[in-house]
Amino acid sequence: MDAAAAKANLHTYLQHEREAVLAKLEGLSEYDVRRPLTVTGTNLLGLVKHLATWEARYLGEVFGRPFPEPLPRWDVEAERLADMWATEGESRDDVVDRYRRVWAHGDATVEALDLGATGRVAWWGDAEVPLFNVLVHLLAETSRHAGHADVLREGLDGAVGTDAEAMTAEGHDAAFWSDRRAEIEAAARAAG
Repeated sequence: MDAAAAKANLHTYLQHEREAVLAKLEGLSEYDVRRPLTVTGTNLLGLVKHLATWEARYLGEVFGRPFPEPLPRWDVEAERLADMWATEGESRDDVVDRYRRVWAHGDATVEALDLGATGRVAWWGDAEVPLFNVLVHLLAETSRHAGHADVLREGLDGAVGTDAEAMTAEGHDAAFWSDRRAEIEAAARAAG
């Protein structure tokens, strides 16, 4: 595979994962997209805000192409943690629209640079890193958070999958999944 095909492949997979994360917000109330669903406060809209912040950094400032809107500091604890949730003054549309603006900015960086073009990642010890490594990292990071979003959404209303229009429980009804969960619970108790 040549470099152009490799870059296109990585970029296509990244876009798929970006869309999968946003699909998890569809059909939910403002409360449900924001409510803390883990001990650390992880929530669906916060995942989107976090991904927007870090993609803006990786495909922006790392390559000398800073995103034109302010970002919280990565090296100040209070600001770094602020990217994991949306305040009451930040609407869902604000956060989603910003993520889409970050995509456009990042896409322009990917299109403008070769996979071997390097940038400096200050939070990696000021390492000089090629675009290839940054794209792989972003794909892994976005996929990881898409998985978090999968689990959070399933816990909210049982919706699963990556297609917003087909987020059903794999075509099975609630009774099927209740029986399946009971079977798995029984096996876990027997093993433990």
